[in-house]
Amino acid sequence: TLSGGEQQQLAIARALMSLPRLLLLDEPSLGLAPHLVHMVMGLLRDLREDGLTVLLVEQNIHEALELADRAYVIASGRIEIEGTTTELKERGLELERSYLGEVR
Repeated sequence: TLSGGEQQQLAIARALMSLPRLLLLDEPSLGLAPHLVHMVMGLLRDLREDGLTVLLVEQNIHEALELADRAYVIASGRIEIEGTTTELKERGLELERSYLGEVR
């Protein structure tokens, strides 16, 4: 039986068999233990460094910002914040509020 991380890696490997220039991923870390999230994101980072374009939808914002060049925060179908990952990291509190909502 394959673990969740192994299943994700297998799904990514199957997608790569056709030698795509673009890989679309929807929540690859969903339901994975933290060490498996790091394993899957490490694989994606390696693929990106090898020249593959990765379009990622991910709720784990910290992992997504470590992988991405640009990021968009979407809420209720609208882009709330966009920019390079460096710009978004510099806007930390604003990014948290957009992502988590206003805490009162």
